Amino acid sequence: MRKAAVTTVSTVAGVILLLSLKPHQNPAPDMTASPPSSGTPGASPSPPPTGHRPTGGGASGTYTGSVISTSYGPVQVSVTLSHGRITAVRVLRTPSDRPRSQQIAADAVPRLTREALSAQSTHIDAVSGATYTSEGYTRSLQSALDRAGV
Repeated sequence: MRKAAVTTVSTVAGVILLLSLKPHQNPAPDMTASPPSSGTPGASPSPPPTGHRPTGGGASGTYTGSVISTSYGPVQVSVTLSHGRITAVRVLRTPSDRPRSQQIAADAVPRLTREALSAQSTHIDAVSGATYTSEGYTRSLQSALDRAGV
């Protein structure tokens, strides 16, 4: 009887300790850091913004977002604005080191782009099964919009 009581108390204490642990979170990358020199073949460092602010409207031009490191690889987008409205989003980098990562990005990126164009912001739903890519996409898009001053 005593062994059963000790085992039960130990098990309950272990479960409580496990439930009280917080999940590991990666620290947020420095959004102002320049992209790493090595990376996706053919990718170049972020060019400076090419946009301007016309009188009577919002920003216009193309702005490149920060490279966002995810667990599966970097994500980077650029956004084209016309008078403060998003007219295009171009994906410059996606996770591509594994075939599965390429497949996920190929499915998720068009959906994310449609959502961003429709919402005209980064307030978009993540694509199921592509959580890291979705988060990297929205964070890079937000940094591009921040550079545009939108």
